[in-house]
Amino acid sequence: MYRSHNCGELNASNINTEVTLAGWVQKSRDKGFMNWVDLRDRYGITQLIFDESRTDKTVFELAKTLGREFVIQVKGSVIEREAKNKNIPTGEIEILVSELTILNSALTPPFTIEDDTDGGEDIRMKYRYLDIRRNPVKNSLLFRHKVAMEVRKYLSDLDFCEVETPYLIKSTPEGARDFVVPSRMNEGQFYALPQSPQTFKQLLMVGGMDKYFQIVKCFRDEDLRADRQPEFTQIDCEMAFVEQEDILNIFEGLTRHLLKEIKGIEVDKFPRITYDYAMKTYGNDKPDIRFGMKFGELNEFAQHKEFPVFNSAELVVGIAVPGAGNYTRKEIDGLIDWVKRPQVGASGMVYVKCNEDGTYKSSVDKFYDQDDLTNWAKATEANPGDMIFVLSGPANKTRAQLSALRMELATRLGLRNPDEFAPLWVVDFPLLELDEESGRYHAMHHPFTSPKPEDMALLETEPGKVRANAYDMVLNGNEIGGGSIRIHDKATQQLMFKYLGFTEEEAKAQFGFLMDAFQFGAPPHGGLAFGLDRLVAILGGQETIRDFIAFPKNNSGRDVMIDAPAAIDDVQLKELHIKIDTV
Repeated sequence: MYRSHNCGELNASNINTEVTLAGWVQKSRDKGFMNWVDLRDRYGITQLIFDESRTDKTVFELAKTLGREFVIQVKGSVIEREAKNKNIPTGEIEILVSELTILNSALTPPFTIEDDTDGGEDIRMKYRYLDIRRNPVKNSLLFRHKVAMEVRKYLSDLDFCEVETPYLIKSTPEGARDFVVPSRMNEGQFYALPQSPQTFKQLLMVGGMDKYFQIVKCFRDEDLRADRQPEFTQIDCEMAFVEQEDILNIFEGLTRHLLKEIKGIEVDKFPRITYDYAMKTYGNDKPDIRFGMKFGELNEFAQHKEFPVFNSAELVVGIAVPGAGNYTRKEIDGLIDWVKRPQVGASGMVYVKCNEDGTYKSSVDKFYDQDDLTNWAKATEANPGDMIFVLSGPANKTRAQLSALRMELATRLGLRNPDEFAPLWVVDFPLLELDEESGRYHAMHHPFTSPKPEDMALLETEPGKVRANAYDMVLNGNEIGGGSIRIHDKATQQLMFKYLGFTEEEAKAQFGFLMDAFQFGAPPHGGLAFGLDRLVAILGGQETIRDFIAFPKNNSGRDVMIDAPAAIDDVQLKELHIKIDTV
């Protein structure tokens, strides 16, 4: 064997033991007559000592040639370390080396393999295999493994069965663009990579599997924001003979299990709020409820007061920022500039200082008296010492702008504690949303989401008011999971396709296999999918998912390490019956 122990397990109980270790050279310290080498593997670091008076001369001289990241094997005796290091588990001992074998030499790495490295993100992405040697990335991947194992344990204990579904499927319109794969054996035809296993898990319910799950790769060819990946991982689940309450209880349980087993935290409450309440109170459908700053709508108190900006607005809305009443004019102007950025898009912002003596000082004092501002403070739940910030304009746009400001202020004020976890459910989403450009309705989740039974009649008259039997789980301001009760009968599914603008021919061409399956006894069913990458990042106290993925893509969807995507040669193109249009 290359090693009898790993580099993280030896301690004082092993003194006088003969051992064999293997790993990478973290660093060496040559004092002439004495040479110390830190040997690293996945499990930790063990100090090696080469002593001119006790080590074979050939071995001693060979040790002087070792460079950073050389791969070596050593044999020797565990001895007590004179200068102990209490910061590492092996800090009481070191290995007096008797044999040294260089298994592989190494070039000097382009950045230091340390927790605090000197390498920027671009260079570390190019040499990701080196970055993985660093503790922050290595530990993130081990953390992801631990979460995934706990998920499998929890679901398996509840009699869920893990079933793999295909990656080469049929292209269907489910929101984002599909990644397509040409078929060599079927000229002019293409597979698609799945955006989710949606139809397959429904077919598994038709097949009687009853409880399915899968930790599965999904693919979406969409423009990437800062923290998205073209391929991502879902914890995909489906259950038969269930209602919404059954599913919410199961996956509240999973979330509680993960928080307890992974973080040692007990969470009792999973508040449930409606989509409409979330939008009106927080400006988005994935609110962070670790802190307050709920929206206060001010139309009643702010309009018809000779201030034209508010009078012409569809919505006037504000938030009270705790303890911000002492902000300087420079700080306030900085925030006004922040909301005017193109990424937010506000045209301006009104502020009100809530003085400690109960009076108010506003940027619109010319138009509003103290009684008006008192009403603003009541509507936003502002206290003395707080600051109220107010935006106005079209309702949806203004809510989104104030939501962005709320999150920015919470970050600046340190209110988004990564060690605090505040889950909730958002329910009663709209079934359909109107595309203003095309004038057509689109499924807010996907075409297989069931309407609320009590809203079915509205499909004919007011389709925009129909609520979906759908739900999202939100954790710390991030949607970590979402799902719905599915349509399970052909007639309702045909009706849904009709309202989504499908002709009968289009629906049959795209989803005929599913419609056919429904005719053979489909049970009532529903499910949920968690985003594993996001869930792991939040549990790990991070905002970004990249370090929890072994080999991530950059913001352009490129793998800079292997230089993909890349062109393929003419022979392959010809086999695939594809011609590149260079015009």
